[in-house]
Amino acid sequence: MLDLHGLTKTYKTGDRAVNDVSLSVPKGQIVGLIGPSGAGKSSLIRCINRLVEPTAGRITLAGTELTGLGPRALRRQRRRIGMIFQEYALVERLTVMENVLSGRLGYVSFWQSFTRRFPPADIARAYALLDRVGLLDHADKRADALSGGQRQRVGIARALAQDPELLLVDEPTASLDPKTSRQIMRLLTEICAERDLPAIVNIHDVALARQFLPRIVGLRAGQVVFDGTPADLTDTALTRIYGDEDWDAMRRAEAEDEAETREALAARDAMVLA
Repeated sequence: MLDLHGLTKTYKTGDRAVNDVSLSVPKGQIVGLIGPSGAGKSSLIRCINRLVEPTAGRITLAGTELTGLGPRALRRQRRRIGMIFQEYALVERLTVMENVLSGRLGYVSFWQSFTRRFPPADIARAYALLDRVGLLDHADKRADALSGGQRQRVGIARALAQDPELLLVDEPTASLDPKTSRQIMRLLTEICAERDLPAIVNIHDVALARQFLPRIVGLRAGQVVFDGTPADLTDTALTRIYGDEDWDAMRRAEAEDEAETREALAARDAMVLA
C-alpha cells in the first residue's frame, strides 16, 4: 500500500533527519514510529505527504509515486492522505462541524469552500463521523471550547472526512493525560481496523505503542534500527533505539507517574461531584 525506498531528507544546515529509510506498510496495518527526540520521526511523516520535500528516495502510495509530482497533481494525491497533528491544528473560532467539514475542502469548488456550503452527502458524512468519535452532541460548539481529548477526536474526524487511503498521525497523545491517551489510541486502532486503513503513528510513549500497535519501527539518527512486534521490543532493542538506560527503573517510574496521575484525576472528579 505504502512503499518507501531509500527515503532521505537533508536540511540546508547539513543535518540528515531521514537517512535511507526503506519500509512498506500494507493495507490495514497500523505502525508505531518510536525513537528519541531528533531521530527523524516527524520529518519522515512529513516527507511522506511532502509537507517536507525529500532530498532523495521514492514514496509510492497504492501504485502512485508521490515524489516528483507537480503542485496540482500533489494536491490531488494529498486528498488520499489524512493527517492528524499533535497540536490538533483546528480553526479555533469555527465550530466542531465546520472543522470536520474542512476535511472535504480538497473535493469542493473554491466558492463552496469560501461560503462553507458543502454538499448534503458531505454534511451527512461529517455527522456520522462525529457520532463515531463520540462528539455528535458537540457539533455546534466552537473548537476552543473543547478539552484536549475532544480536540484530538475532532482532528481524527476531520482526517477521516477526506476518505483517506493512509493516515499519518504525529504524536496524538503528547498533550493528553494517560487515560485520555489510551482512549485516543484505542479509537485510532479501532477505526483503522474498521476501514482496513493503514496508518503510521509517531508516538513518544513506548508503553502505549506496545499496548496498541501491532508493528513498531524504531528510528535513531534518521535510520531504521528496529522493525518488529511489541514482543520483539526487548531491553536490548530499546537500547539500540534510545541508548543505554535502566529500563526496569524507567518502567517503575512510568508506573508511579501514571498512578499519581490517576489519583490526581480521581481527586479532581471527586471535587467536581462534590
